Amino acid sequence: MVIKVFLATSSGSTAIKKKQQDVVGFLEALKVEYAELDIACNEQNRMWMRQNVPEEKKPSNGIPLPPQIFNEESYCGDYDTFFDAKEDNTVYAFLGLPPPPGSKKHNGDAQEGEEEGQAGDEEEGEGGRADDEATELETSRGEGEEEEAAAEEGTDEEAQEEDEEQEEEELQQLEQDQEEQGSEEEEEDAGLQEGEEEAE
Repeated sequence: MVIKVFLATSSGSTAIKKKQQDVVGFLEALKVEYAELDIACNEQNRMWMRQNVPEEKKPSNGIPLPPQIFNEESYCGDYDTFFDAKEDNTVYAFLGLPPPPGSKKHNGDAQEGEEEGQAGDEEEGEGGRADDEATELETSRGEGEEEEAAAEEGTDEEAQEEDEEQEEEELQQLEQDQEEQGSEEEEEDAGLQEGEEEAE
């Protein structure tokens, strides 16, 4: 499978040149095999590209601009879709290529396959064991939830007791303050009476 990149080597547009360089540079960095097909000097390449870009992907004037990317005969996309794939780390999927060994996507797929295989073996050979484990898991989960609920209740009760103790302390302090205030008033009254008696 060869990736075909249709380019215009003698394009006067700096934007098109930059896009072409971006695509080619990225494919080289990924070590993806590709072929550059010039549409500026080769009429056949230009005609083939125009015919094979799907109608819905063509711009309103009907003439697709380079770079256009194909995997053999199948259309991959233009620069914008390539750029989106690059941003999403899905360039291999965009190009219709399998991810290389060692890449994240490739390892993820292999790991999933192994896990599915293991799960399948377990179910076939020891279907009962998987069920038992699931039951144990649910039971232990249930016990854990009960313990958590009990712990929460305990903390609620503790908090309530603390609140009550605090209220009692505040009441005692209030009563103490009132008693002190009352005794001060009595002393004042007594002082006044004495003063009045002396006056008499």
